[in-house]
This record gives sequence, C-alpha cells and structure tokens, in this order.
Amino acid sequence: MDERGKVVCMAKLAEQAERYDDMVEFMKNLARMDVDMSAEERHLFSVGFKNTIGARRASWRILSSLEQKVTAGEQASRMINVYRKKVEDELRMVCDEILSIIAIHCLPLANTGENVVFFYKMKGDYYRYLAEFSTETEKKSAADQSLMAYQHAMVVASTELSPAHPIRLGLALNFSVFFYEIMNCHERACQVAKQAFDEATREIKSTGADGYNDSTLMMQLLKDNLALWTSEINEGEASKDNDIDMEG
Repeated sequence: MDERGKVVCMAKLAEQAERYDDMVEFMKNLARMDVDMSAEERHLFSVGFKNTIGARRASWRILSSLEQKVTAGEQASRMINVYRKKVEDELRMVCDEILSIIAIHCLPLANTGENVVFFYKMKGDYYRYLAEFSTETEKKSAADQSLMAYQHAMVVASTELSPAHPIRLGLALNFSVFFYEIMNCHERACQVAKQAFDEATREIKSTGADGYNDSTLMMQLLKDNLALWTSEINEGEASKDNDIDMEG
C-alpha cells in the first residue's frame, strides 16, 4: 500500500472511531500531497472538518443563546462572553486552516467539474461559518468571500453537473442558506432553493428515479427549508444546511 492509500485507510479508521481531529490531520496530510482527490477522498476530507467545525458551531450557538438570557454586565454574562470568544477563536482557527488548504492544495489540483464545484462550495461554506459569528468589517469580508465562492461554484455547476447531481443540489442548498441567514435576503434564498428543486425534479421525472438516492435527500432538505422559510408559524427556527454525507 502506498503512502496515499495508508493515509486514506487511517482516515477511515479515525472516522469509525469518531476521532475527527485525527481524521482531519490525516486528510490534511493527503491534501499536502497535492493530488486531485477522488470522490472517496473528498468525502473523508469534508467529513473530518465538518465534524470538527460542527461541534464548535453548536457550542457557539448555545453560548450565544445563554448570553442573551442573562443581564449584561453581570458576572454570569461576563463569564459566558469570555467563553464564547474562546470558542470563536477556535472556529476562526479551523476555518482559516481549511480555507488555506483549499486555496493552496485543493483548487489548483482540481481537474474535474465535480472537484471544482465541491471545493468552491467548501470555500463558500467555511467563509459562511466565519460570517456567522463575526461582526462589522470581518463579517462583511467573510460574507463577500463566501458569496464569490458560491457564485463561482454555481457557474461551473451549471455547465459541468446535471441539475439532479447531489453536489450541485448541495451547493444550491447551502447557497440558499447563505442568502437567508447571512445576507438576510429571504426572497433570494427561496428563489435559489426553488429553482434547484424544480430543475432537479424535471430531470428525475424525465429519466426515472433510479440512482438518485443522494439527490432525493438533498431535494428533501431544499423542500424543508422552503416550507420553513415561507411559514410564519416556524419563524425563527434554524435552517438546515448540508450536514449530511452527500457522496456515500
């Protein structure tokens, strides 16, 4: 087994053991080999970082919610504020690291439409995560970078991937969440989600439903968000982004 194969094998073991920090280290080593990743390698790379960042995003949301429930200036408020900023520093570190790896090792080696869309989508995702907790100039910069990455991915996806391709659908899902939650452009979010859902539906109806399991799952998330966003009853509930395994 060559070094690349060993790294992939160890990343799989780390995933099974739910040791995601180790998984990230293995996949960082793979990225630094400067290879055009296979679908399996892309999946491992994404899952490792997604779990690492996901736990910290959840922590930040909990702490932010707790902070809003206490009186500003009280000792409890100050303690929560300090702890929240510690989590934000960790979030920033993880996001900066993966964005650097994507820019230096992933996008320059991406030779297929799938890989280009996948990594530009990831770039958009991690700048979106930065924008979630940032403020003022830092927030605007992260949002601008996220928007540009998503837009580039959408342009490539429109010519390289079919409307029902799971990566294209996952991109539309996360781009619509970006518009809704970061840009506060609710109408645009619904437009992006509905267009992606409708185009994929037409393709599946014309070709048959076989082989579209991952796509169907993406479409259900798009549909759920559309229902959520257009319903006053569910106002204030969090949107679903692409936290699931797109590629099996």
